[in-house]
Amino acid sequence: MTEKIEFIDLKAQYADLKGEIDARIQRVLNHGQYIMGPEVRELEERLESYTQAKHCITVASGTEALLIGLMALGVGPGDEVITTPFTFVATAEVIALIGAVPVFVDVQPDTCNVDPTLIEAAITPRTRAIIPVSLYGQVSDMDEINAIAARYGNIPVIEDAAQSFGATYKGRKSCNLSTIGCTSFFPSKPLGCYGDGGAIFTNDDLLAKAMREIRVHGQERRYYHTRIGVGGRMDTLQCAVVLAKLERFDAEIRQRIEAGERYRRLLDDVPGVQQLAVRGDRTCVWGQFTIQVANRDAILDRLKNAGIPTAVHYPVPLHRQPAYEGLCRISGTLEKSERVATRVFSLPMHPYMDEDTQARIVNEVARSLT
Repeated sequence: MTEKIEFIDLKAQYADLKGEIDARIQRVLNHGQYIMGPEVRELEERLESYTQAKHCITVASGTEALLIGLMALGVGPGDEVITTPFTFVATAEVIALIGAVPVFVDVQPDTCNVDPTLIEAAITPRTRAIIPVSLYGQVSDMDEINAIAARYGNIPVIEDAAQSFGATYKGRKSCNLSTIGCTSFFPSKPLGCYGDGGAIFTNDDLLAKAMREIRVHGQERRYYHTRIGVGGRMDTLQCAVVLAKLERFDAEIRQRIEAGERYRRLLDDVPGVQQLAVRGDRTCVWGQFTIQVANRDAILDRLKNAGIPTAVHYPVPLHRQPAYEGLCRISGTLEKSERVATRVFSLPMHPYMDEDTQARIVNEVARSLT
């Protein structure tokens, strides 16, 4: 029987890290501080060191990270936030939740990241933030975006780095490239926990103070509330899991990059496949390994029948989602976002991919295209 292919092999990762993970969890069970236990601050300090950001604030999810970041900036009803329509819904969801207006600009068709050359035309006196998404594990063009923001009165830039933690951009780490960086520790992410979790990064002392208070219901100290907040803490057990995984994270990032490069070499000879462009000044950690094809649905059916799991990230751009049609503002045309949404799909990707499995997957992709 042919061995089953896992889209994301968390079981293999756990088997490799079992000793470290079990010991970390047992330590929390022993001390019993499940909320804001010592592992919370330990993880924040480790992540500050990793990214070289001055402040890290762990939170309940990547979505909560984006929400708390916007709240700390004072974004609210009537304000506008520029972002991409080709992303997971959380990016725009948090903008709508605080009463602001998502303003969508189109993407680069070769990277699927937001096109920085289109941002300036979307800026109005109501623009209060810009949220580029580092999609599929590759950082957006942050220097260009930051420069545009600076020209218009230092508009805050929030990097949505849910898929790119561990990636680099011009030698600097994702999450420490702008006013605020937000990431997710959802289990399938490059650095994942065993539930929900996330983190916010900043070098701004006042923003860090605000975000720490917002995540605990706006408390400056116990039962003294200085601002409106949320219940946004990351629990101690999840921090313990991430701490265990962090020990081998750099090695896993190298494995991800190697697996991505193998895919790229194998797919080079497959006609009909458009690969994502990876810019030379950055590393991609392949949060998803995504390609573009014509006639996607038929190809996905053939791959499913061949035992190859796939996923589509994302089939419907946000401006076409019913919940956002009356809430968003569209700047220019979004035809590139609409086109890639009909063409993209993701292949299995995780640090434990081996070359034989990848060759089998690519062979089936090639067969499905004939």
